[in-house]
Amino acid sequence: MTANPYPLGLRLHGRRVVVVGGGTVATRRVPALLDAGADVLLVAPELTPALRAQVDAGRLHWVPRRFEPEDLDGAWLVQVAIDDPMAAASVSAVAAERRIFCVRADDRRAATAWTPAVTRHGPVTVAVLGGGDPRRAMTVRDAIRDLLAVRLGSDGTASTRGRPGSSAGATGGTDVVGATGTAGATGATGAGSATGGRRAGRVALVGAGPGDPELITVKGWRLLTEADVVVADRLVPGLLLDELRPDVELVDASKIPYGPSRAQEEINQILVDRALAGAVVVRLKGGDPYVFGRGGEELLACAAAGVPVTVVPGVTSSIAAPAAAGIPVTHRGVAHEFTVVSGHLAPDSPASLVRWDALAGLHGTLVILMGLKNLAAITATLIAHGRPPQTPAAVVQEATTGTQRILRSTLGEVAADLLAADLRPPAVVVVGDVVGTLDG
Repeated sequence: MTANPYPLGLRLHGRRVVVVGGGTVATRRVPALLDAGADVLLVAPELTPALRAQVDAGRLHWVPRRFEPEDLDGAWLVQVAIDDPMAAASVSAVAAERRIFCVRADDRRAATAWTPAVTRHGPVTVAVLGGGDPRRAMTVRDAIRDLLAVRLGSDGTASTRGRPGSSAGATGGTDVVGATGTAGATGATGAGSATGGRRAGRVALVGAGPGDPELITVKGWRLLTEADVVVADRLVPGLLLDELRPDVELVDASKIPYGPSRAQEEINQILVDRALAGAVVVRLKGGDPYVFGRGGEELLACAAAGVPVTVVPGVTSSIAAPAAAGIPVTHRGVAHEFTVVSGHLAPDSPASLVRWDALAGLHGTLVILMGLKNLAAITATLIAHGRPPQTPAAVVQEATTGTQRILRSTLGEVAADLLAADLRPPAVVVVGDVVGTLDG
């Protein structure tokens, strides 16, 4: 008789967990370990851009080489995230000698521990084991998630509120953009001819929200559960990737600021190729697909290839980050407008399309995305064109996440204060009197 696994919740805060491998499997598993507060040691010759971003942010330790037995010194758990059976077996053998539980991505039967299908609802975490069948586990998990959304409030207590949608009939939002030679909205037709009679593939451009995995829309999460391929940016909540089916192809399209990047044309081609092959493709993007997310370019590429596209708006960080810091972008009697602008180009760049001189003359709120590198030049330009240097300003790093940081300053001092505080992207800059409106 085959023994059933013994379910257990591991309290890993401050305890060493070793992850062997730096590919897509590790990309999916590491966020949950970090969310548990584990001291993660990542052993791999190379990393995906998303994992490299975690290293650069100081959230985990990376040893850039192949596994060695001493890597397990002091470890409580090891996750083998490589697809080489011999290498994986050697790691699990060392773990067995030291009586350390070992998760094997390549062979569940050879593992001493399994990662369950997980859903989180506030303080409630549900883990489902399907007797070795990941699809069964995820089907049960999804049903439980639906039930929790209806029966429990965000604090895990009983609630009579209904869910804002359901997996059976959530059709709200921006639905299907047709497969035409332009970006015009038509019906979801034409995919059959585009695929030559094969199963019709499609693409969904889904906004994942500002960082908290619970801020993705119901429709966005439903499409994730249906996906065959997920093309994910660096800024998407990592815990959403942890909930994907094991057989989903995860393409790391991370664009690390001033670091490695995957050309937009290549991303467009991945979306088109996978959809034409019959796959359900989700392009998962931090924030909203259209707010400096290049979603329009991806839609046009798909439309030109005859691939139908669904656009699911997301909670944009331009509003969510200030709100998470206690800053309303508008407030009666204080600000009657707000402007969202990209700061990825310096004000004096010939390629910049931003009229910083005109923005300096506005009285409302200015929200700057992707502007940390050029913040000194931006603030100097705004002041030079009349914005008072004592105007309140704030920087919100990694808004809505457990590592959120808030810096409050003034327009004249914020660039220097930013460097002193060692704030890093992703971060949103807010300029205007609303910064202090809700204080005290």
